[in-house]
Amino acid sequence: MSDELYDHHSKKVKGNALPENPEKGEAKGRFPSWLHRKLPRGPELFKTTAILSENNLNTVCAEAKCPNRLECFSNKTATFLALGKACTRACGFCDIDFDKTPQLPEKDEPERIAKSAKDLGLRHIVITMVARDDLADQGARHIAEIIQAIRKENVNATVEVLTSDFSGDEKSLDIVLEAKPEIFNHNIETVRRMTPRVRHKATYDRTLDVLAYVKKSGKVPFVKSGIMVGLGETDEEIKETLHDLQNAGCSIITMGQYLQPNKHKLLVKSFVTPEQFKEYERYGHSLGIKYMYCGPFVRSSYNASLLKDHAFKGETFRG
Repeated sequence: MSDELYDHHSKKVKGNALPENPEKGEAKGRFPSWLHRKLPRGPELFKTTAILSENNLNTVCAEAKCPNRLECFSNKTATFLALGKACTRACGFCDIDFDKTPQLPEKDEPERIAKSAKDLGLRHIVITMVARDDLADQGARHIAEIIQAIRKENVNATVEVLTSDFSGDEKSLDIVLEAKPEIFNHNIETVRRMTPRVRHKATYDRTLDVLAYVKKSGKVPFVKSGIMVGLGETDEEIKETLHDLQNAGCSIITMGQYLQPNKHKLLVKSFVTPEQFKEYERYGHSLGIKYMYCGPFVRSSYNASLLKDHAFKGETFRG
């Protein structure tokens, strides 16, 4: 877990990060057994950190306190966070800093990301972004420039973008789509009922509209989205969301356990068991969603390269 949530020695939570009931609502202050994991070891962890530091880059792994970041860094992979590390939205689940007027995008960031991706030897490169409602194109052109820079330095690599909704602006979406990423990802995050509480400015229907627009454009081979669970949603609401994402054209869906990044963010209401994640995966497959990746530690870009490989081969993915 992130250092703010989990003490690996005592296996107890620091602060009020957990619900009253981790497994059934009775044992306060402990993670369920399936959320305990050993810290990875090895020199690659430090090599990844050094490359990112040398190029002065941000990652969503660090800024959002992803529980998989040490594992991913140990495997010499990372998800780049573009357009700075301050977001113009303050979502209830996210630990990225909020700022109404962040600094302007750094002009050389595309080249620095491309170089780092090459130094890391990445064959599938994931670019995510903070929301930039302060910019005229909301950061779309900068994302396109990053993709173009990556193509020059990493000719055999594939690119996945995880973008904001660009406030639903189709011109901004078109700028990104014209750069031709292999996978376009925009997360719906939660079910319809909980969206106003969980997300800031973004709406459930606008996310579906963005995904449907990208699918209809035909410019991107795969459309992807992600959901968090454990915020108080019901099974029926999760199934409804999977239906909606499938109807919008998503062929890749990730689903993972929400974990409270700090005491000011939304509380965890429940921990979903690995068995229940498997049920959600089977349900998605029954709808015709070929690439379902569900599990407690699954995040939007976790094992993204593996998912991409299955998608390009046309093989159904089972996590």
